[in-house]
Amino acid sequence: MIGSAAVPYSDRVAALHPFAPATPRSTAEIEAVEQLDRARLWKPFTQMSDYPGSRPLVIEEGRGNWLRDIRGDVFLDGVSSLWVNVHGHAHPCIVKAVQEQIARLDHSTLLGPTNVPAARLAGRLVDAAPRFDGQPELARVFYSDSGSTSVEIAVKMAFQYWAQHEDPAGRARNVFVSMTNAYHGDTLGSVSVGGIELFHELYRPLLFETRRAPAPDPYHRAFGGDVAEHEGWCLDRLRDLFDECDGRVAALVMEPLVQGAAGMLMHSTDFLRAAAALARERGALLILDEVATGFGRTGTMFASEQAGVVPDLLCVAKGLTGGVLPLAATLATEEVYSGFLGRYEDFRTFFHGHSFTGNPPACAAALASMDVFDEERVLERVQARAQQLGGRLAELDGHPHVGDVRRCGLMTGIELVADPASGEAYPSALQVGNRVIERARDHGVLIRPLGSVVVLMPPLSITEAELDLLCDVVFASIDDVTSAL
Repeated sequence: MIGSAAVPYSDRVAALHPFAPATPRSTAEIEAVEQLDRARLWKPFTQMSDYPGSRPLVIEEGRGNWLRDIRGDVFLDGVSSLWVNVHGHAHPCIVKAVQEQIARLDHSTLLGPTNVPAARLAGRLVDAAPRFDGQPELARVFYSDSGSTSVEIAVKMAFQYWAQHEDPAGRARNVFVSMTNAYHGDTLGSVSVGGIELFHELYRPLLFETRRAPAPDPYHRAFGGDVAEHEGWCLDRLRDLFDECDGRVAALVMEPLVQGAAGMLMHSTDFLRAAAALARERGALLILDEVATGFGRTGTMFASEQAGVVPDLLCVAKGLTGGVLPLAATLATEEVYSGFLGRYEDFRTFFHGHSFTGNPPACAAALASMDVFDEERVLERVQARAQQLGGRLAELDGHPHVGDVRRCGLMTGIELVADPASGEAYPSALQVGNRVIERARDHGVLIRPLGSVVVLMPPLSITEAELDLLCDVVFASIDDVTSAL
């Protein structure tokens, strides 16, 4: 039956996917597209010297939680098309909203005029933002077009806020504190507060200096040790950094609960709460990057809700539009916003913007996505699927090549190692993670690794049967690859 590993994966894929039979394309047409891909595209995070010899996977159609390529092969979207898709592909509510908005107004600048969906979405985002008694409220929305730019904007806002804000002690608050293993995007400001050497070290001469506190990572930093004790050590080091900077910290920048690109590294709500309290105590702003964790991924609309924390600046993107169109937002408190007000000749304006800021179809998609959250009670469904996923992941306990399994909501990292007893990693040349995703792809499941960490982050709309298929295929692929090494 569907959901049982006894049924061949191809049969289960065929029974679950929503596509009508594909119209066959000619071999010449397929090969022409694939050749253009190999000859003309420069792809992100891809070693292109290895690429020309491979056959491109050309995705042509998406329906629900599934994708179909130009050759007619069908795949379960196990990573939400790089962590963006929320409600499944081509959700009728979002498609209708985008079509109607494009027919009415495709684009209009926000430099002066405004537009209806941009204004309405700003209200919805403020209403949906974390809110707790005794903490400042997020009240203003600044749009951009990607997670990187949302963080870039937050960093610039924090810097300018303090440049225009007189410190009682006369100190310049111009130091940013971020976490090791951090990833906040690929623009230069967001790279400056990042902390993944593989991605960022080469660009160091172009970046402004930041101070990095050790992020909790008990599996790698305190192997076999007590998690709470390790987090306490990390918090002490963060406090030391604030002491060393002596009132000069402009902002603490963090990914709440999950450092996604670092390999799904996770910390507790207690750590996030304590770090936020420390920033407040020392007078620094708190920037939370919820680009990956926002919109239900961790089981709540925003991860920071679970710790009862409201930041001064909140960065969102990826799932904001349901993963349909590029749109990002940086939410700010009224206090931060007020720091930019003044007479025209004071030039306290935030001199930043994008041509497509507040793009009406993208804002319409985001509004429709938020409607779907309410109408389909998405967060309740996420809780059920997260519980199911937790049960399935328990099957990996004692696996001879699984060192650690990390999960928060539907965000999961499965770390593959040569020896779980010692934590010995596989040599990178073996490309273990890539081998696993290739094997899973053979069985009709698309996932993407982070080195030797196999990442699962399905759309929030994934069904019980689809999640079982995802787990069955991934677990079998891990077995197939690691048993042969």
